[in-house]
Amino acid sequence: MKSIKVMIVDDSAVVRQVLSAVLSADTSIEVIGTAADPLFALSKMERNWPDVIVLDVEMPRMDGITFLKKLMAERPTPVVICSTLTEKGASTTMQALAAGAVSIVTKPQANLSKFLVNASDDLINAVKGAARANVRQLLKGKVAESPAAVAPKLSADAILAPAQGAMTRTTERIVAIGTSTGGTQALEYILTSLPRVCPGIIIVQHMPERFTAAFAERLNGLCQIEVLEARHGDRVMPGRALIAPGGRHMLLKRSGAQYVVEVVDGPPVSRHKPSVDVLFRSTARAAGANATGIIMTGMGDDGARGLREMHDVGALTFGQDEASCVVYGMPKEAMKLGAVSREIPLEQIPAYVLRSER
Repeated sequence: MKSIKVMIVDDSAVVRQVLSAVLSADTSIEVIGTAADPLFALSKMERNWPDVIVLDVEMPRMDGITFLKKLMAERPTPVVICSTLTEKGASTTMQALAAGAVSIVTKPQANLSKFLVNASDDLINAVKGAARANVRQLLKGKVAESPAAVAPKLSADAILAPAQGAMTRTTERIVAIGTSTGGTQALEYILTSLPRVCPGIIIVQHMPERFTAAFAERLNGLCQIEVLEARHGDRVMPGRALIAPGGRHMLLKRSGAQYVVEVVDGPPVSRHKPSVDVLFRSTARAAGANATGIIMTGMGDDGARGLREMHDVGALTFGQDEASCVVYGMPKEAMKLGAVSREIPLEQIPAYVLRSER
């Protein structure tokens, strides 16, 4: 099988060395070069173009955002942003995702040796996912391999039990959305298309801690509806979208006549935290047939089982179609399980968010 050729661009020699060591440990990845800044990288890439670029965003001579925009305009190539876990880093990374980056991995500001142990799977999987991404679809705006066996892959049982019995039908509807690779651009398209009056929306987008706050803030400035990073006890209400915070699971709960979210800790489910499976299962339990579930672009199978549980209690369930996905992984797995009532292209999803008939 052909190896994935990777170029690492970071102004820190130590970071370049560590990232190179992490990626080279996987036999399916070949690090073909490293560079201290985009100008050095371009001269090397002209001789041997990579399949994936791992890119820092804050560098001398040419910053990562400028380089990314140039790259996407001239020769679109999958890019994984490697950013520090800081408020400034999160804000800049949102610009990178908007410019066409596929996904994010975080790097520590210190203790890089610990990174080798704790985050190597995240980096390897991000590169593998990026290698499969349809970058041209990502840029149109219409829009990992399984990690090494270091821990069991948990189901939503680790957080809450399956739904029991049927939920009484009500007039208030909840829309639950799950997505991963390519999802930031897809969610921007959907949420900016919605009018101020729309059902309450709950979202899991696979994204590291702190980055979800910057993502929600950016969307809130672009949309007619209110977009927030969810806090424990926040009410799900018409005209509001709540995004699960990175590093926490989000569950839907019924509180009297209202819906609220619980933000809880716990182990990764389907190797993710937040997990789409957890969100969808909790929605099946709390809202039943009063909900709509939508699974979108992303690598892996998180959300497939939870969407099937929503389907089985009478919820409307939709999957993003292959043609409009950046990575047709999560919707494909949901289709295999019979969880998806209908596949639809990204440009039609806003209309399905608003619909209430069966």
